[in-house]
Amino acid sequence: MAEPTTEPAAEDDDNALAAEEEAQVEFQPLVKLDEVKTVTGEDNEETTFKMRAKLFRWESDSWEKEVKMWKERGTGDVKFLKDKESGKVRLLMRREKTMKICANFFLLPTIELKENAGSDRSWVWQCADFSEEKSEISVLAIRFANSENAQKFKEAFEEGKAANAKAPASPAPAEAKKEAPAPAPAEEKKEEPKAETPKAEEKKEADGAGDEAAKALEAVKIADGEKEGEAAPAAAAEPIS
Repeated sequence: MAEPTTEPAAEDDDNALAAEEEAQVEFQPLVKLDEVKTVTGEDNEETTFKMRAKLFRWESDSWEKEVKMWKERGTGDVKFLKDKESGKVRLLMRREKTMKICANFFLLPTIELKENAGSDRSWVWQCADFSEEKSEISVLAIRFANSENAQKFKEAFEEGKAANAKAPASPAPAEAKKEAPAPAPAEEKKEEPKAETPKAEEKKEADGAGDEAAKALEAVKIADGEKEGEAAPAAAAEPIS
């Protein structure tokens, strides 16, 4: 029996496969975006210390407000920035990838680093943090990859505190008011009590938050049992490493 033969399709056959061709198409973007320079607020500051770490904050549970626990704030580079004019030093930490600020405060001489029980690579302290665009008394904790990095952080922290102690202080409210031009007789007198009341309330609220943060600082400890990069436990009763 003879085998069937396949004959090539005729060139004028409409059912034949068309030869593949590369499309020469060029698409132009509908909207052209210009490069925008990002302002970080660090232009007039010098970086004196920079190291990768993980930050935690002692705060209320999302569901049970009366329950306090350690919550991870983020992992990234913690930096000490020194102002080129005033010489004041602040701590700034941003979350890696998103670059969102998770810690931002001046290294005041009153801030004291406390070593964590069971860990030689982390520190706990209380400060007036400004990471969420408002001053808030917070208890923060930071953990490094090893004890050597933790010790370097403490040394740089103490140097920043010493620099801020020597830096010129801001003018007192009485001095600033005395040097300011005389206010209008009627309108300014009416506004003065309104300006003083919020300040008194803010001070009272900050004092109360400071007492609560101080108690939290004494009550909680961060143990050293978790490997770097693992998620922190969610339960408040169990210490975070």
